[in-house]
Amino acid sequence: MNLKRICGAMALLLVPVLAGCSNNPTTGRSQFNMLSRSEEIAIGEEAKGQITTDYGGVVASAEAQGYLADIGLKMASETEGDNPSLPWEFTLLDSKVVNAFALPGGKTFMTRALAEKLTDEAELAFIMGHEIGHVTARHQNEQISRKIGASVLIAGVAIAAGQSDNKTVQRAVPVLVGGAGGLYLLRFNRGQELEADKLGMRYMVKAGYDPRAARDAMGVLEKLASSGQRPPEFLSTHPYPENRLEKINERLRTTYAEVLKDPSYKRYSGRYKRYMLQALALLPEPEAAAEGHAFALSDTASWCAICAEEARATEESKLRRKVQP
Repeated sequence: MNLKRICGAMALLLVPVLAGCSNNPTTGRSQFNMLSRSEEIAIGEEAKGQITTDYGGVVASAEAQGYLADIGLKMASETEGDNPSLPWEFTLLDSKVVNAFALPGGKTFMTRALAEKLTDEAELAFIMGHEIGHVTARHQNEQISRKIGASVLIAGVAIAAGQSDNKTVQRAVPVLVGGAGGLYLLRFNRGQELEADKLGMRYMVKAGYDPRAARDAMGVLEKLASSGQRPPEFLSTHPYPENRLEKINERLRTTYAEVLKDPSYKRYSGRYKRYMLQALALLPEPEAAAEGHAFALSDTASWCAICAEEARATEESKLRRKVQP
């Protein structure tokens, strides 16, 4: 079922309390979002503690933490619509896992291991801009909404026919808000990843950074992925790396061709070395336990509460079919 049919069906069934189709000022496209802004923020607030613990806690360097937050907030201020007013937070995690991710509502994370692989502030800005782009494009909301949209529509049809109540509708938002741990493992589709890359480049350029750093940051990650070692977590939770570099290079040749001629767009390698790399070098290595986390991509029930609910409902349906004469 495509987006237009979902939106049309929702409007026809008069269930706007939980479902919303609106134009996103960041992307310019219509989206089907079942979560409001306040619900997105609540999910992020609830999930951040568990996620921080799973990734080894916060890096014990006020300098490095403050530096990451400064760059992140600088980028967030360049976003569209009401996005600059979100309760943005940028956290540097004490983990050996190479990763970066964002929760709906503006809680954004980068691991120490990824920070140590980068060489300048502009590369950091692109990574942060990419994660900010997932938030402003509301990709997490979109993915969750698509997961639960079909069940809500089924419930709506039954309600309209007088065959059922709206239990699915009533429990959708409480389930999402009440058990958000692991939402950062939602896998984005190809279009969403390319869109986040595009937005990351948009925000970094608006903040005064050289967009060539986007190519270099992705190159670092792809090099790690092809090294024969464990692929960086960033590329497992951010799939489809095969054409992301190609699209970045295309934008450098077209959209940002004039920017590349302007020397006012900087990389700031000296600042990055001083405030990030040197600060991290003073710290002890992360604990071995911080290398992993409690969620498994192969285990649907560990991703988020609605996924667990979805898995439970599937199993119940299978059992019912087995016991039917």
